[in-house]
Amino acid sequence: MAGVGGGNDVQWCFSQVKGAIDEDVAEADIISTVEFNYSGDLLATGDKGGRVVIFQREQESKNRPHSRGEYNVYSTFQSHEPEFDYLKSLEIEEKINKIRWLPQQNAAHFLLSTNDKTIKLWKISERDKRAEGYNLKDEEGRLRGDPFRITSLRVPVLMPMDLMVEASPRRIFANAHTYHINSISVNSDHETYLSADDLRINLWHLEITDRSFNIVDIKPANMEELTEVITAAECHPHQCNVFVYSSSKGTIRLCDMRAAALCDRHTKFFEEPEDPSSRSFFSEIISSISDVKFSHSGRYMMTRDYLSVKVWDLNMENRPVETYQVHEYLRSKLCSLYENDCIFDKFECCWNGSDSAIMTGSYNNFFRMFDRSTRRDITLEASRESSKPRALLKPRKVCTGGKRKKDEISVDSLDFNKKILHTAWHPKENVIAVAATNNLYIFQDKIN
Repeated sequence: MAGVGGGNDVQWCFSQVKGAIDEDVAEADIISTVEFNYSGDLLATGDKGGRVVIFQREQESKNRPHSRGEYNVYSTFQSHEPEFDYLKSLEIEEKINKIRWLPQQNAAHFLLSTNDKTIKLWKISERDKRAEGYNLKDEEGRLRGDPFRITSLRVPVLMPMDLMVEASPRRIFANAHTYHINSISVNSDHETYLSADDLRINLWHLEITDRSFNIVDIKPANMEELTEVITAAECHPHQCNVFVYSSSKGTIRLCDMRAAALCDRHTKFFEEPEDPSSRSFFSEIISSISDVKFSHSGRYMMTRDYLSVKVWDLNMENRPVETYQVHEYLRSKLCSLYENDCIFDKFECCWNGSDSAIMTGSYNNFFRMFDRSTRRDITLEASRESSKPRALLKPRKVCTGGKRKKDEISVDSLDFNKKILHTAWHPKENVIAVAATNNLYIFQDKIN
């Protein structure tokens, strides 16, 4: 069966899998964020151990013109370390919550990474030459004994050396968030970015680390009156004055920074009226938005709640223009999902490069794709069983009741410990990255 990929039907096939196969997965190795850069040639992952691993796409080889380059490890570095807040007696985890690339301006690459409290700007650069023939240093770099004995001057020369990829922290943005950071987003002016925690959103300049501007503050004077928290925030892809943030109540606010310095009064308020007949004890929990993403065009935005993905037109606030059910069959299982805390899982969502298809994750290592024009959808699985090179991914079906067919899997046998929370889609091609616990799967469309 043909799959979903926007435009023409796409058949997805396995390309690569990264990470160990061990049954016992170390907590530190669990992937917590995945992000392609603007060209799609680099792919970054962050994990719960505070590490960032960057994969680079190899150039296509002339021997195999139809094969697209694979992603191989380019650089690995420790972005964050565990810390302790002595004033509050709180441990600060090293887990990487988000990674965002900056558009490339020169030979080096820059990215922002954040844990719960501190954002860092990293420079990733290459060195393939080194200077030799110093006057005051020997070949090992030690200072020569007596500089007065030097009778002739040499001009140092650059000599080729093995390629070295260096990651260095250029800026550290700290001490601005009382609560846990859940989002960072680079602005379209490429000079500023915003960071959001549960109750506040700050605007930073990439060159200035000692101050930021608080642009949203929803903290009530009395914390007992707190009814909602900020769950995600993002800058508009083209208008540097516009951003959105979503809340645990299932609402999205669009703000314009031209209106006021403090954007407590939103410009637009997006909310879908609730159907009173379907209200239950879990309604508020499952309506909480876990991710919000603008389309590349800037005309639409997509939100993910526990059971569905919604696409909103920025010109229409009263209801979404498209709603896609991700795993509606779990509605009858909400009680057990509440008991095992899975109901609080935060699934992300992403657009393809042309905004014609969307992708998000589910349980049992399933992930879902929806074609916006044909309204077709497909469920695929990230599993090592289908990890032969170029192996086509077979669509998966979940049996919701009645007699189970041969290829279907019953709701009761789904593994809720295997979940796809983080996915990324190449900005220009049908190449996707899917994080399944400690493994990173890369799939691409089948080349004829």
